[in-house]
Amino acid sequence: MTDLLGDNRVDAVRYEVADGVATITLNRPEKRNALTPAMVDRYVELMHEADDDPAVRAIVLTGAGKGFCSGADLGLLAEGEETLRKFLPGTPATVDAAIRTRKPVVAAVNGAVAGIAFGLLVGADVRIASQDATFATMFARLGLVAEYNTSWMLQRLLGLPNAMELLLSGRTIDADEAHRLGLVQRVVPAGTVLSAALDYARDLAHNCSPRSLAAIKSQVYADAERSRGEALAASVRLMGESFGWPDLAEAILARQEKRPPNFSAPSSS
Repeated sequence: MTDLLGDNRVDAVRYEVADGVATITLNRPEKRNALTPAMVDRYVELMHEADDDPAVRAIVLTGAGKGFCSGADLGLLAEGEETLRKFLPGTPATVDAAIRTRKPVVAAVNGAVAGIAFGLLVGADVRIASQDATFATMFARLGLVAEYNTSWMLQRLLGLPNAMELLLSGRTIDADEAHRLGLVQRVVPAGTVLSAALDYARDLAHNCSPRSLAAIKSQVYADAERSRGEALAASVRLMGESFGWPDLAEAILARQEKRPPNFSAPSSS
């Protein structure tokens, strides 16, 4: 039980930073990266760490081996209610760590995504899938509900009818159908998804203003709950703020000098 609950959580979720990108890797390949409560806690910690690190400008989330994440560890599911309650976050906002970070999060979906893993998947801002990836909500087939804000996010990503159908059926879809529905933005050949996600993230890290990325990300999620008029008013206010940032002048100068821009990281306060 100790191992299942994740005393080795540091090993079970790897973290590395290179070239402006933090890579968070779910690391239980022998279990298709099935989650334990401690792994979820560690994932949240690492999202906060990446958000606070000025050297990090984009984040990639992936799984080790042949799977992204197969959901909760079946060994824990069999342990009953007391053990399962360890998956409940201390506060509901905890599992929104990827959405709440100011930095773009790119999911490199290298294999199966099932059940509770959807909560991690839909929290990413951009999702790139391997051709052999599969997706199944599974909740209804396990006697569970849509977990970790999946019902709210899926209907905004896919539209209410498509979200409802996937959640009610719990059926497995392939990467091409996930792409048609809008669950993933790009499908790449098997074996290339991590490099594709890292390339995308490095482009953001090197060529986009961190201030702009943070502001746009916050703006998009906030606008999902605003009226059109409220969103317009907020955009005008943000425009006025952005005109005072040093980023535009640097972008123009970099284009004139035919070099990459040298955007500074905004304050973490």
